[in-house]
Amino acid sequence: MTNYTSINDIDNINSWIEEAKEIKANPLKNIQLGKNKTLGLLFFNSSLRTRLSTQKAALNLGMDPIVMNVSGDAWGIEFGDGTVMNGNTAEHIKEAAAVVSQYCDIIAVRAFPTLTDKELDQSEHVLKSFVQFASVPIVSMESATGHPLQGLTDAITISENATKKKPKVVLSWAPHVKALPHAVGNSFVQAMQKMDVEFVIANPEGYNLNPEITKDTPIYHDQEEALKDADFVYTKNWSSYDDYGKVLKTDLDWMITKDKIGDAKFMHCLPVRRNVVVEDAVLDSDSSLVIEQANNRTYAAQLVLKKILENN
Repeated sequence: MTNYTSINDIDNINSWIEEAKEIKANPLKNIQLGKNKTLGLLFFNSSLRTRLSTQKAALNLGMDPIVMNVSGDAWGIEFGDGTVMNGNTAEHIKEAAAVVSQYCDIIAVRAFPTLTDKELDQSEHVLKSFVQFASVPIVSMESATGHPLQGLTDAITISENATKKKPKVVLSWAPHVKALPHAVGNSFVQAMQKMDVEFVIANPEGYNLNPEITKDTPIYHDQEEALKDADFVYTKNWSSYDDYGKVLKTDLDWMITKDKIGDAKFMHCLPVRRNVVVEDAVLDSDSSLVIEQANNRTYAAQLVLKKILENN
């Protein structure tokens, strides 16, 4: 594996999950693998878990991480081809990616969508520009349309907590105060499609995700119907895909409550708005896996970095 930019870069999710569990059991086993190697972490957007867990993963492998908040600390980067750069951007991605490649052995990039220009977001212009113009491997720490580190984390977490051979997993939309990306939902869908689970999606009318990603996954517009007999309930908000980036529904009747999910395990990528997305009674219960999920972010990232280091 050269780059990790999508869940589809995983060749066998079951073997990846087992390897992640081995890493979790002995995180420092491969600390010499990354010796004298540098990981560049480039953040165009804010982060807590992604930044800290990926740094921790690099340190566990003996790597030296360098972190840069690109949107605040760097020159404005131009991504257009043939652009006359007489505006706010001072450096082109062609030079920026080439230069960072001289300083780093692996580059990890986090860049959110605009949620206003669907065509631009679907093109993944930031992430794909780094893949095109960098001379070292690229890792996505969340892009306009995907969050493959989170999706891998979620697969690991479900595998660790499943009590039956084929659990029922529900991805449920929940309300939020602002428009959010589709990235986490997309990658979770792709991860579940690779696993041996009964997987369904629940969202209101107008909130279906990209059909090229959901494919033949059953989609319910009745949340309670979808949640019946669920073993895992993964909750996430996303804005409309068809009416791109718009918030069509703001009332709280899709908020996750203890009554709705019963004994099912609750999952969320965090940060989560309490009593908007999910009520306190769920987050503060033994059914909540959110802290365990956050912990597994380190081992998902460490597995990805390990595979890239071994391949290069």
